[in-house]
Amino acid sequence: MRSNLVPGIALLASLGAGLGYPAVAQQHGAARPGIAKPNLVLQQVVEGLPADDKQTVRVMTATFKPGDKTVYHTHRFPVTVYVLEGAFTLELDGRPPLTVKAGEALVEPPKVPMTGYNRSATEATKVVIFYVSANDTPFLDMMSH
Repeated sequence: MRSNLVPGIALLASLGAGLGYPAVAQQHGAARPGIAKPNLVLQQVVEGLPADDKQTVRVMTATFKPGDKTVYHTHRFPVTVYVLEGAFTLELDGRPPLTVKAGEALVEPPKVPMTGYNRSATEATKVVIFYVSANDTPFLDMMSH
């Protein structure tokens, strides 16, 4: 996934002027004062986003105590998870577990059974979850093992 960061940063810099961020925001090695710039954490092409005229956007937070896990579930659309504190491990059926740490993000694919974990015995995990779905779509669908 990290291989997508360099082209993404270049694209963000080239588009910066259109977003209110000057494409050349540095002089003599220092950022101009008073100009806030976004930090690209993850850029990934995804499939399965809703194509309706209107969608529902959800931004949620979750805290996993040491050892906590999610139910075994699927999502109907991609879900982005950004880790604020600790580490989050995602087990997708048929794939090796993926762990992301504070400051990192991942995209959970649609229609793949999964469980998310806080594998730490001592630290809590805090995440921000971003989900775009068709209207009136549940966040998740529980699965049976």
